[in-house]
Amino acid sequence: MNAPERVNILLVDDQQAKLLSHEAILEEIGENLLKASSARQAFDYLLKNEIALVLIDVCMPDLDGFELAAMIREHPRFRTTAIIFVSAILMTYPDQLRGYSLGAVDYVPVPVVPELMRAKVKVFVDLYRKTRALERFNAELENRVAERTSELQRFNEQLELRIKERTRERETALAQLFEAQKMDTIGQLTGGVAHDFNNLLMAVLGSLSLLEKRLPDDPRSHRLLQNALQGAQRGAALTQRLLAFSRRQELKPEAVDCPQLVAGMRELLERALGPGIELQTQFQDALPAALVDANQLELALLNVALNARDAMPAGGTLTIAATQPTQSVVAAEAALEPGDYVRIVIADNGVGMDEVTLAKATEPFFTTKGPGKGTGLGLSMVHGLAAQSGGLLRIASQPNVGTTLELWLPIAASTAVQAAGDVPSLAAAPHIGPCTVLIVDDDLLVMTGISALIEDLGHTPIEAHSGAEALVKLSAGIEVDVVITDHAMPGMTGLQLAQSIQEKYSGLPVILATGYAELAADAQSLGILRLAKPCNQYDIAMAIQAAVGAQRPVRRRRVAAAD
Repeated sequence: MNAPERVNILLVDDQQAKLLSHEAILEEIGENLLKASSARQAFDYLLKNEIALVLIDVCMPDLDGFELAAMIREHPRFRTTAIIFVSAILMTYPDQLRGYSLGAVDYVPVPVVPELMRAKVKVFVDLYRKTRALERFNAELENRVAERTSELQRFNEQLELRIKERTRERETALAQLFEAQKMDTIGQLTGGVAHDFNNLLMAVLGSLSLLEKRLPDDPRSHRLLQNALQGAQRGAALTQRLLAFSRRQELKPEAVDCPQLVAGMRELLERALGPGIELQTQFQDALPAALVDANQLELALLNVALNARDAMPAGGTLTIAATQPTQSVVAAEAALEPGDYVRIVIADNGVGMDEVTLAKATEPFFTTKGPGKGTGLGLSMVHGLAAQSGGLLRIASQPNVGTTLELWLPIAASTAVQAAGDVPSLAAAPHIGPCTVLIVDDDLLVMTGISALIEDLGHTPIEAHSGAEALVKLSAGIEVDVVITDHAMPGMTGLQLAQSIQEKYSGLPVILATGYAELAADAQSLGILRLAKPCNQYDIAMAIQAAVGAQRPVRRRRVAAAD
């Protein structure tokens, strides 16, 4: 164990012999002994050294011991320094009381008893050491407390920052949840509106197509009829956008070569953009095919191109690029499922959008164009296509810089690239013998239109205005070859009616007519054919052929046997 550090003891006496005597007595205690023969010399030692104990002779010529003690105590630095008086004369009780009042801690009488002096000095030296050790401990403790307080303060500051961050994240999450709920509600409303609009279009398109066959050879009448048909077809396109936004449109995903698709519609895009805007394309070599509905992707690119055109009234450049992002880039997109994707980037250098406009860009019916210049469904349709295809839509924009749209689409597992063909005319539909068709729909306009189209095909329509009425007619023994039913009907849906028919009249084919995409999987799993609304006469003819073609020979044998 290390020896303690030696401390300083100051001996004050005007007689050298007494100083030497005190030094000889205290030398064996092993401390530093400083000798002063006057008050001035004593103060000099005090100011220059750390003194543990002062031994003062009471009787001195210039300043006596009492006066020196009083001066020492008046100095702020020496208020706790231990003082022992050494005296042979002033030893009465009043003298001792005076010394104690001036700060003395003890008296040593003269003649000095060496053992007594050493014992008293050791006591106060030990007390000095312990006091200094306690002061150091207190200082270390204060430092530790200060450090812990500083650490706690830093921790509290970090905790406050984390709380603020978590609060912001929570507010952001709540805002996103509210936005998702709002968009879901709008989507449901939009899907309902689209369904009702589909029914109206069915009646309009069916009646117009039949009227076209019956009109006399009058060019003006035909022009008016074509104008009406084009208006109805534009309404059908608008319905498809609404269904795409609400994610209820039935998509036909296939392997699509994006560079080939863009090249095929380049002339259309350039004509839509106009002469003042340059179209540039940049595609990665050996780009894999994307799994998407080709027709809807073409419509999405056209919608984005039209928006870009309106954002560049003075001209500019529209760039369409496509790459396959790496897995690390895909992993950074939390909204995407793990897998491989094609990223289509459409960028313009137009006027751009501020943060407020950008936040509403994909909302249905939101548009910055003037009245009558936009439906506000272009980007919402692209957003719905991306989500329904299992991908992602991201838009970045800055005012006076431009807008960049990223459309992420999953890669097709099959390498066989398909292309959408033109819709065949009615003349290309297969011809089958007359059939009896039970039509079930609660909408009188739709019922009338479909009945007329089916009758025009040479079949016999039977009408039922509800699922219950259809079951009653079937139970009454009427002979039908196929049932065409709407889905959204009060009391009993078309899917429920189809299930009931399958249970009671096995082998009777059912065609479910609806515009809702989510019913496609359910109908397919039950073996029910589906007819997408709005449909034309060719679609109806093909659906009847698909439903009745395999059943017709059996049906004819059953009828013959009954006869």
